[in-house]
Parts: sequence; structure tokens; C-alpha cells
Amino acid sequence: MSELWLIIDDDPSFAATLSRRLKHKGYECEIALDGYDALRLCKSNIFDYLIVDLNLNNENGLELVPELRSILPNAKILMLTGYASIATAVQAIKLGADHYLPKPASLNQILQVFETIPVANELSINSPMSPEQLEWEHIQFTLQQNQGNISATARALDMHRRTLQRKLNKRPGKKGLSN
Repeated sequence: MSELWLIIDDDPSFAATLSRRLKHKGYECEIALDGYDALRLCKSNIFDYLIVDLNLNNENGLELVPELRSILPNAKILMLTGYASIATAVQAIKLGADHYLPKPASLNQILQVFETIPVANELSINSPMSPEQLEWEHIQFTLQQNQGNISATARALDMHRRTLQRKLNKRPGKKGLSN
């Protein structure tokens, strides 16, 4: 049985192109151009993967994430945006998104992100990633994109190479549930 994807984006040509590429890879795919259609589709289908645009015309994709998460608790959710910032990345993760990518993102980047999402047992919706963990994940993703090249990764992150090396030597610990 093929995995079912839902692309939630107000740009019909972007959504159609991404859908066509996913179908070419053998996935089934649906498109929703707004939050209302997305929720309607999620109530009648069990999607494995959701790609949510941050800005949906007059809607905020961030506000949609908790509703999607409550309808499809096992779906993997990617927030995709042309307006990336650390603040919205942190907020997306706190609201239930599994990952966050800035546009433009290639199909390979999107597929890689979904491959690196921890299984449901490891990902607790009630304890989202800390900013340090989110930064660590972004560094690791960028490092992977640059085939482990520290200098290229530092340039891509707009960071000094030595600063990047220090950050790589310190893995952020997982926060416990204690107050």
C-alpha cells in the first residue's frame, strides 16, 4: 500500500508540481489550497505525511498544525515556508510539526527530512524540541546537505567555522519532564 501525502499550500502551481514529483516516486498525493480543505480531507483520509505552508493566503499554517495533529496523531508534519525564521521554526515544533524547512526545498530535501523524523515513541508531542535541539537538528541537516564538509556548512549557516566546530562538539541534552 502506497503512503498517502497531503500538500497544503495556497500556490496551486507549486502544490501541483510537488504532487506530480511525489506521484512519480510512487506516492499517492492530495492537495489542499487552504485550511478548510485540508481539515476536510484529513477527516476523510488517513494521511501519512503532511506538508503545510506557513502562509496560506489569509490563514496562518501554524494555527492549522495543532488541528491536523489532533485529527491525525501519527502523521508526520513538515512546515514548509518561504518566510523561515528561528521563531516560527520553534513555534511550529511546539505546536506539533515534526520538522521545518525553508523554501525553496527540493524533493530530495523533503524526503530526507521525513526519513530523519524520529519514530512516534521517540517523539513526544507534549515535550517539543528546545531551541538548542532545534538548532542542533538544523546544523546536522545542513552538514548532511554539504556531505560533512565543515567549511561549506559554516558558509551555508552564515557561521564562523570554529563556532560551528564548537557547536558540533556539544550535543544538546534532551530535556526531562521535571519543572
